[in-house]
Amino acid sequence: MPTAIAVTSADLVLPPPDVHTPAAHVLTPPDRQPLDDALAETHLLVERHGYVVVLYPSSAPAASVRRLHTVRSVLESDRVALLETDLPPLATGILARQLCQLSVCDFSPGVLAAASRLLAHYIYAGALLNSVARLDRVPVSLTAHAKSWVPGSQFAVLARPTPQLIRIGGDGLLAGPGFATELTVAPGPLSADWVTGTLAPHWRVGGLRRAPLPADSARWWGTGKLVEFAAAIPDISVLYQLVSSVRREECHWCGLELIGDRCAFCSAPVAPPDGAGGPRALPAAPEPAGRRALAPGRTR
Repeated sequence: MPTAIAVTSADLVLPPPDVHTPAAHVLTPPDRQPLDDALAETHLLVERHGYVVVLYPSSAPAASVRRLHTVRSVLESDRVALLETDLPPLATGILARQLCQLSVCDFSPGVLAAASRLLAHYIYAGALLNSVARLDRVPVSLTAHAKSWVPGSQFAVLARPTPQLIRIGGDGLLAGPGFATELTVAPGPLSADWVTGTLAPHWRVGGLRRAPLPADSARWWGTGKLVEFAAAIPDISVLYQLVSSVRREECHWCGLELIGDRCAFCSAPVAPPDGAGGPRALPAAPEPAGRRALAPGRTR
């Protein structure tokens, strides 16, 4: 069985891109499940899959985060990795789907869990907003704040990988990816015409997908009148090569294989090489080459 990918909300589960990709498991919120049942739920996942990677947003309710750490602590399991991400809600769902895609490949659990940090750098996440007056996730100038009060104003905001804000109707456009992506659009009360008709051609996306607007998007972006969007690599062969290109290490504490500077399961830092002053940072992977990379081997 592939490593299980779990999320904290059903909004973070996007339809799988193919029949080979398993869906992420949705953990029951603490207000709907007693602790004993949560322990049984996670224990069953570990027994079935061997390892569980839980992806949760930094904006998750404090009670949900406490429950995750409590369950892991009570189970005393080093087979559960808790991964926090500061991506917006729609992009978090896309990252979870990418991890599900890679879970059926020949990556070890430690490499798969650590890959979440790497893959997040290649997701362009933003939103079309009617106001930035309450936006606190991206730097907003006083001028933009003032224009938020003008009736009919709209703003395009890029939160990741590099924050950017423009006013719709001006001369600027959001900086897009320089590699092949697919654009996922989650329409809210605003029209998505600018996203699909202007942004998508400018970013030269290879395709468009529609998704429901996550329930937490309004809180994350500071307004309920929005269209959330995210461009990401859809091709599993390119995702596979990105992760494969990074040097692998062995965790000196738990023995799992990993990439980057810290084990996602036991949190131990990578031991520095002789004569080095500290752990290694996650190396920069090469730019994705496109859609015709070699197909990875799969294990079922």
